[in-house]
Amino acid sequence: MTETGEARLKRMRMRSWRRGTKEMDLVLGPWADEHLAGLSGEELAVYDHLLSQDDHDLMSWLLRRDLPPESLAALLERIAAFAGQRDRKTI
Repeated sequence: MTETGEARLKRMRMRSWRRGTKEMDLVLGPWADEHLAGLSGEELAVYDHLLSQDDHDLMSWLLRRDLPPESLAALLERIAAFAGQRDRKTI
């Protein structure tokens, strides 16, 4: 059975909010809520691949402790910028 576009977004949003670590929930969940619906099919495929990554690797890449795979670098930059803006708004 093929996943509908609506079901795909719902699944990805759920996986963004229920990562396994609270820190990644708080980074990816709000980003997904605000940006998923506006992503192209190609961007959604990259984000879906990002969701399959380990939380510790994701955090290391977002904090710029390690270099991410080239395929995820641009999207991770967008997510990191969004998270940084949210942090500044809450201070």
